[in-house]
Amino acid sequence: MENEEPPQSPDSTVPSENPTKSRQNWVEISDVFKESVKDLQLGELLHDDLFGLFEAMSAIEMMDPKMDAGMLCNRGARKITSFEQAVSDELLPLNDLPASTLLGIIDGTLARLVSWLEGHSLAQTVFTCLYLHRPYAPQDRALKVFCLAVYKLLDVIKDLIHKAMVYEEEDFQPMQYGFHLTPDISEQRMVGMLREVEEELHRKSRNKQSEVGNSEAQAIFARIKFVRIFLQVLNSLRKEDQQQNSLNDCQRLLSSGIEMLQTMKDTVYLGVGAKEGEEEMACFEPSINQRLLPPTFPRYTKIKKREEAMAHFMEMLERFKVVCKAQGLTSFHQAVELFADFSQSGPCLVSRSSLQLVGKIALNTGSSRESLREAIRTFCGPHALSSRAPPAARLAAENFLARAARPAALLLQLSGHNRARQRDKLAMLLEEFAMLQEDAERADAECALALGVPPRPHFATWALYHTLRAQALYLLAGFELELYAEHEYYYIYWYLYECIYSWLISTLSRADSLLQEAWNGTAAAPSTGKGGRRQKPNKAAKRPRPHARDAIRLQALQQLAGGYFKALLGILREGLIHAPLPGFDRERVRFEHRFAAFTRLSAPPSATYRDFRTAAQAAGCQGSEPLFLSAGRHFAQAGQLLAAGGPAEIPLARTSKTNFVLLRLLAAGHRPKIKPTFCFNESRHFPVFCLTEAQLTHE
Repeated sequence: MENEEPPQSPDSTVPSENPTKSRQNWVEISDVFKESVKDLQLGELLHDDLFGLFEAMSAIEMMDPKMDAGMLCNRGARKITSFEQAVSDELLPLNDLPASTLLGIIDGTLARLVSWLEGHSLAQTVFTCLYLHRPYAPQDRALKVFCLAVYKLLDVIKDLIHKAMVYEEEDFQPMQYGFHLTPDISEQRMVGMLREVEEELHRKSRNKQSEVGNSEAQAIFARIKFVRIFLQVLNSLRKEDQQQNSLNDCQRLLSSGIEMLQTMKDTVYLGVGAKEGEEEMACFEPSINQRLLPPTFPRYTKIKKREEAMAHFMEMLERFKVVCKAQGLTSFHQAVELFADFSQSGPCLVSRSSLQLVGKIALNTGSSRESLREAIRTFCGPHALSSRAPPAARLAAENFLARAARPAALLLQLSGHNRARQRDKLAMLLEEFAMLQEDAERADAECALALGVPPRPHFATWALYHTLRAQALYLLAGFELELYAEHEYYYIYWYLYECIYSWLISTLSRADSLLQEAWNGTAAAPSTGKGGRRQKPNKAAKRPRPHARDAIRLQALQQLAGGYFKALLGILREGLIHAPLPGFDRERVRFEHRFAAFTRLSAPPSATYRDFRTAAQAAGCQGSEPLFLSAGRHFAQAGQLLAAGGPAEIPLARTSKTNFVLLRLLAAGHRPKIKPTFCFNESRHFPVFCLTEAQLTHE
């Protein structure tokens, strides 16, 4: 090891309280560190009392471009130049910009806008463009209007995201760093200014004689028109008084915007700085706002490539088409399904926020309590929600609806957060459902007393159904986030198989029975027909089961979970998946940790580790081959149920068939030479067991 004095640099200095004191010597420990960690495998951590995980996450590796952002920003001999200096040095033209330069400025700024939307700060992304520091300074009309439009876009996006309130610190940074995002220009005036520039560019493109000049003018026209369309769409989506006509106009604007984006992608090479390895334009200064950042190590910001930014905008506009469909939502259950499916696609923050605003406004148009009332009525048909019910029963039902409004709103809001945060919020939502179940039982008892009938669990069934759905989402989210080790898979699937899906199926069956009772009770009361005659009820008529399709899908998922449980149990018995050594790990502790969020629920009762071990021993008492055979039957039955579910179930049906074939081979005595891998390409929750024929041997 060697003692040496550290080199002085503008971004890696050590402040000293007293400069007269002698400086401390730095010790090179790289060789000692490498010698110490050579016995650690990839992914292993060494814990010390004075240096734990918190210190490791807080540590910064000096001089590493990924960790020390100041190292990257200040690297090289390029001097940081302000807007005034760049103009005086004739680095920033303000008038008569070449078309290629204007294209490069617009594309580079849009790429930085996307980087901001992905969680980076404004100071390190959008406002590294020097033209945006003085948006009124450019004399080129197209550039000036574009700079002002960027300010307006930032303001509208920020307002939309704040209204939805589904962002986390890793999703979005709202700090403005002293920049005034609301110039004295209204949205309508801004749209008008962009239209004027569009018309001017359109005339220029028609007057261009050369093909190159014409294509550049059309490329600028497409970008200005896209910015105008994007601003109009965002402004429509964030309005609280949305009208059906405005969202219909959005659909038309979105189609036109996608067309402009396609032109932008085809002409992105025309802008300065678009080619690979080409030096960045002088108007983009990465370190211009470095002094505005907080006194901590700045976050490393990698600007999106221009082609990737165009693709990001195109995906966003496609998702906006789905958002516009939410305007017609009136049913709470439809909203839950739409929000969940939308969240599964992994949308960006702006898309998630837009759906939250549009969907909630649509549900609140007639009153959110009314949508809840209709949802419970169509789910299990409680008579207390009827206008003919006694006042005491109606009052008890209204009190329950008022109590259920908060968990229902949280359930919809939850799907707007990113997938990692959703799992944490599901655990908190389960506490709300635990209290809601108590209120539901109380409401059922009060309604039965007021109606003078035996208690029927109408509200409790509805509350239990959504509780079980939240539990299933909580467990399945662990597969998406890769929280489970392979040796943990089998008790996660066991819990889904034995507890969650079986309870869900029985809950839907009970809801169907309650609906039939409600219908029969209504039909039993004779109704008056034409001429004052009373019509007799049609005893042969039967109401269709509205939950039959959902019940079939849940049966298929239950069979899938049962197949995975037994297949993984057999694979563990064969030693193909190695569990941690007992001295360093306890399965009971891991089991209780994974299902700790369910302990507060009264229904369904939380399954214990003893229940799991009893089920595992009963299933595996006959050996591995019967386990594989039984698991294959589960997958075969799941495939049959999923085959009737339509195109949406094709990936899961294909997964079931593939696993069935492999398990039949394992049941016939074939054994893999290596451990199987789990492929989550078809489904993020139910993997395919991957083994080739060459990796199998026959005993």
